[in-house]
Amino acid sequence: MELNTKFMIETFFDALAGIPVTLKLTLITLLVSAPIAFFMALGKIEKRKIAGKLISGYVSFIRGTPVVLQILFLYSLLPTLLNYLVKDVLGLSFNVFQLDTILYAYIVFVLNTTAVLSEVFRSALLTVGHGQMETALTIGMTKRQAYIRIIIPQAVVSALPNICNATIGLLKSTSLAFMMSVQDVTAIAKVKAAYGYNYIEAYLDICFVYIVLCSAIQLVFKLIERYACAYKKSSRTKGGALYARNKEYI
Repeated sequence: MELNTKFMIETFFDALAGIPVTLKLTLITLLVSAPIAFFMALGKIEKRKIAGKLISGYVSFIRGTPVVLQILFLYSLLPTLLNYLVKDVLGLSFNVFQLDTILYAYIVFVLNTTAVLSEVFRSALLTVGHGQMETALTIGMTKRQAYIRIIIPQAVVSALPNICNATIGLLKSTSLAFMMSVQDVTAIAKVKAAYGYNYIEAYLDICFVYIVLCSAIQLVFKLIERYACAYKKSSRTKGGALYARNKEYI
């Protein structure tokens, strides 16, 4: 079997046009999911019975079902449901089926990423000793101030490797957006391959593009981790020096 190198080169550059869509799906999903996931993590840590059970059930359901199945259900059922609500319940003439299909992709990926990040944030918050919260409260800080100034900065550093993994997982999952007619990298390459049945060449192009994108994300997070660890080390050094000076003064 010989690979059609000319087709591979042409399709590769065509597929690059889908990178902005892939990155936009990833970035917007993270921006929407992160704050929701954080408050869900707080809800479980604070041991609020009803909220905690609802959050646990949601996370278990999302993590226990394949993304492909969620796409099939949501992309098939949600437009019909919205059309019923808009036309029959609200009595509006708006055509739901004319909405951009990328909106459904955002919904699916936000639902999934929120569940994943909620566990990431929960585990990161639990790495910070409970005594630090108690100490902050005893010196007059409110719980909100303690989280913002003490707990969250430490938890973010601990969470960075898992956030990186979640981001890479999300980026790879966006390749399924072609099932919702979203023109991302995968969709463009598959359409090009359909004309001459050059699927192997197209899949190799897709593979290479995602390897480059995932490597770039890993590099970005590596730089962020290096900066965060240096900042953390610097803060500890300054704190130790301050403690030594105070001890000498006493």
